[in-house]
Amino acid sequence: MWKAYTKGFKAWLQLEKSLSNNSVEAYLRDIEKLVSFFSTQQNPKTPENISLKDLQQFIQWIGELGMTATSQARIVSGIRSFFKYCLIEQIITNDPSILLDTPKTKRSLPDFLSFEEIENIIAQIDVSKPEGGRNKAILETMYSCGLRVSEVINLKISCLYLDVGFIRVIGKGDKERLVPIGNDAIKYITIYKNDIRVHTQPKNGFEDILFLNKFGKNLSRVMIFYIIKTLAAAAGITKNISPHTFRHSFATHLVEGGADLRAVQEMLGHESITTTEIYTHLDRDYLRSTLSQFHPAFKK
Repeated sequence: MWKAYTKGFKAWLQLEKSLSNNSVEAYLRDIEKLVSFFSTQQNPKTPENISLKDLQQFIQWIGELGMTATSQARIVSGIRSFFKYCLIEQIITNDPSILLDTPKTKRSLPDFLSFEEIENIIAQIDVSKPEGGRNKAILETMYSCGLRVSEVINLKISCLYLDVGFIRVIGKGDKERLVPIGNDAIKYITIYKNDIRVHTQPKNGFEDILFLNKFGKNLSRVMIFYIIKTLAAAAGITKNISPHTFRHSFATHLVEGGADLRAVQEMLGHESITTTEIYTHLDRDYLRSTLSQFHPAFKK
């Protein structure tokens, strides 16, 4: 019975919500946990007879399994989406998840790199090698445009408008946005495309993909992670960084420089401004120097 519900939920997420495959799979994993919980009970339940109390017991159960508050909050979000689907499809008449409390999570600030650290990482690239020219173009583009790793590995040549300084990015849920691109990124994309990429024969279906591996296909997320980790180690940077760190740094530097938060939201492709607001953190030294300069209590 649950198999039919999850199959319908999957179709709804793909067709009605236009979510990416990764997002759909994440939602389905959350529902699988719910199914596992109810299948262990003496009287297995289906959506029609699940109550708020049942869901509260489920949240307690995943908490006892050792899941963090952040993971629990994400699962609650998935459950709410599932019961919304059930309500729309008239599988249920009342939504038991409406009053389900979300576990309180501590909003952590993302790690970010200074401009000097980013320059140091990029400086470690050996541009005498073909993959070096490609990697330089990738990292310059990620920092210049604040792209997600999935967006950079799927960037298309047909989405480059370098003559006017923009690229078209296909983000989460296949939503498109135009993002300005800096001169350095334009320079190294042009060098890569004209002098390096031409020596790689793209596989069928990958002709329009900008960044290719040696087999003529797009790079994997893991490969981008490996490239950045290797370069960071060579640069002597001990921070725990990932491809997303370049996106965090892009947003942080914009906000610290005084950029309008709505503009940053647009460039990052965030659906909600609250997601962007996490980047309003500022360097503690900068805050202290500002207080020392302008606040009477800090002046000596």
